[in-house]
Amino acid sequence: SSGINAEYGNDKKEIEILGYAENFRRQFVHLYRDRKPLFLSPPNEHTIEKLVCTTLRPTLLPYKELYDWDGCSQFVSDYLTYTPLECPNELPEILSSPTEVLSKQKGNCFDFSTLLCSLLLGAGYDAYCVCGYATREVTLMDQSRSDCPLLKKRDAVVKEEGKTKENKYDVKPPRDLRSKYLIKMEERKVKERLDEEQRIKDLELAKIAELEKPAPDELYGMRVHCWVLVLAGKREVPENFFIEPSTGTSVEVAEYLGIESLWNSTNYWVNMQDCSHGISEMSFDLGDIARWEFMFPHNEKPLLALPGEEDFDIAPLEEEEEETEEETSMPTSWVEEIVLPLEDLQRRCPQGKKTVLYKQAKYEIFAEYLMQDGMIARLTEYSDSALTQPVKCMEWFRHRVDKLETRETDQVTSKVTETFGPGRQRSLRQHLYYSTHTGSEATRTMNFDSLARTDGLKCREETPTVLTEHYKDRDDFLEKRVVNYTKRVKKFGPAEGNEKPINQITEYYARDSSLAADDDIAELTFLLNEEKMFLKHHLQDERIISSTHEYLKPVQSEDKGQVQITLDMVSSFQVERQAKSPKLIHIYNTIVNLMGREEGCVETVRASEQEVRDILEGRMQEELTTELSVSIYDTARNDTAKKRREELERKRKDDEARREEMELDYLAPFLARIGDPSQMTADLAQQLRDDCLKDLKDRLVDMANLIQGRFEKETQQLQWKQNWYQQNQTTMTKEEEEQYVSYCSEAMFKIHILEERLNRHKELAPQKYVALEAKLMGDARLAEYLS
Repeated sequence: SSGINAEYGNDKKEIEILGYAENFRRQFVHLYRDRKPLFLSPPNEHTIEKLVCTTLRPTLLPYKELYDWDGCSQFVSDYLTYTPLECPNELPEILSSPTEVLSKQKGNCFDFSTLLCSLLLGAGYDAYCVCGYATREVTLMDQSRSDCPLLKKRDAVVKEEGKTKENKYDVKPPRDLRSKYLIKMEERKVKERLDEEQRIKDLELAKIAELEKPAPDELYGMRVHCWVLVLAGKREVPENFFIEPSTGTSVEVAEYLGIESLWNSTNYWVNMQDCSHGISEMSFDLGDIARWEFMFPHNEKPLLALPGEEDFDIAPLEEEEEETEEETSMPTSWVEEIVLPLEDLQRRCPQGKKTVLYKQAKYEIFAEYLMQDGMIARLTEYSDSALTQPVKCMEWFRHRVDKLETRETDQVTSKVTETFGPGRQRSLRQHLYYSTHTGSEATRTMNFDSLARTDGLKCREETPTVLTEHYKDRDDFLEKRVVNYTKRVKKFGPAEGNEKPINQITEYYARDSSLAADDDIAELTFLLNEEKMFLKHHLQDERIISSTHEYLKPVQSEDKGQVQITLDMVSSFQVERQAKSPKLIHIYNTIVNLMGREEGCVETVRASEQEVRDILEGRMQEELTTELSVSIYDTARNDTAKKRREELERKRKDDEARREEMELDYLAPFLARIGDPSQMTADLAQQLRDDCLKDLKDRLVDMANLIQGRFEKETQQLQWKQNWYQQNQTTMTKEEEEQYVSYCSEAMFKIHILEERLNRHKELAPQKYVALEAKLMGDARLAEYLS
């Protein structure tokens, strides 16, 4: 039945199978008159009667996103628009083919299930379409009272991370010497307080649940629905589970109230079990003929023998059963091949976007490249059921040049967490900051990929007073550096630098097994304000304290440029009593080495501060001008981008040609001055040349005089203001001081700009003069007479 017009008619084999199905339906109605009619052979979109098994078309699409069940179910729920059944307690009148459903991008629960089951069968799952009954919320796809699945996953991960394993080798806490009676009374008070808080909380939750409780459903237990069942076994599925195709998630058994039948592309089974108490206790062993009645004898499931069946001899019936199986084999699907273009897969939803409302949450989905910032999904949590007070927002991005993948914003605390993919400049992987505190000195945390950085930086934590950097796998065994800052000293006048004053730098090192413990530095501290250096070594074996040394920074000699070292500059503690006192030359070398390391640490800290500023400026620019990357394999978008570049290049050339046409004739004023002669002579050409050059020279001199005059005026005003400040600084108010500092900064800026302009004008003036002379010599009207 895979011919060209299979959807518009039935061949001989299909007619025969439909006859078997009709015979099966009559026997079922005769034996079970109180059961609802079976969904066996509804008409397709062309009003042609088709068996539901042949409407399934197992297909494996060439996309890795559609190889697992969660990817297939999520695609079906996002790509299609759900429409409830016209009559909620009746079976649908038609069952459209999966290709028709894909083309229309909408359908009911049976259309959703048929398409999803076809994809799952093609991917190797043991999947079945299930016809039964469900709750009102499921049949109407009302998720406003359900928790968002993404929030459930996140809470499960947080709970798993919160677990701590007990270690029997941990140090036991000290013995509590308080009175047991007092401890018991305190525990009782705490328990009573917690019980009271829990009681109040339970009452509030009960009130909220009562308010959110849906109205009674008159059709409870009678609402027809179709979903998908995946049995354990194939594709390493550990246990049976249901998939709700309208939402694309695996759901709990309580959402479904009963099952009439189920089918796949090879057979049809009717449920013979009692569903009056739900389907949680049902058996899905389709080989159990006491619980499941199958239509065709070629049941692929192993059959369970009925009690007493072993007493009968069924050997004579084997040949007859084989002949029957050959005659009643399932025909191939009449559905056309399911084809999904890449553009449709990337579009993801109708019109490229979709919104799903959950309990106190809203989930928005966007197609790739639809949003200018590359956003593909956004989850917003709210504190109320009316979805008016947001408390947290989670955004997902894709194809961004800056490698941004997720952004989580806490609306209550203003905390923002940005996560980046690999390959970003400076190997930044995560950035935590507060949106209410901006600037390079605000509280923030930056996590890096230590393997991709040459310095091994793993994490940088920054507050207004402390900078902490964590390192990993460094050759010098450095693990952490802590920098403490002091408050800036208030200075008047233009600020020369904006660096925070450093008070203390402490570096922590891991153990280097190649060195002795007394030679291996564990902690190195530089007290810059106190002019001290503190050095602590690692612990020796079987020791509880380590050796320490404290050095005073010497004063450098002015005449020779050398440092003066004395024994008073060193204060040491040696663990080993037999250790010899260091010689003066050793102390000298150690102090010089530590002073060099201190300078290197200060330079490293300043480089870290500059890197933070560069990262923040780069992030600001990236958010202002977001760029999306296009894969080289995305031919459609690459062609579009290429055409756009060609169009922009063509417009640029047209604009240049237009400007050249509209450019004024530079000789026109000088020709008008001598009366626009009809014929050019050598004398006139020389006169035009001299006039043009003289005019340019006059304008260049005037411009230089103008800039020089403004420069001298600004300089005189600044000098007068500084003299005024020297005379009145003792009686000035704070506001006057701030105004003076602001004026000095602005005046210095203007003077610097004027000086730069004057110097540039002096450099360019001769070049402009030579360029005009060359242009005059090359002009077609003058070249013949000037050469």
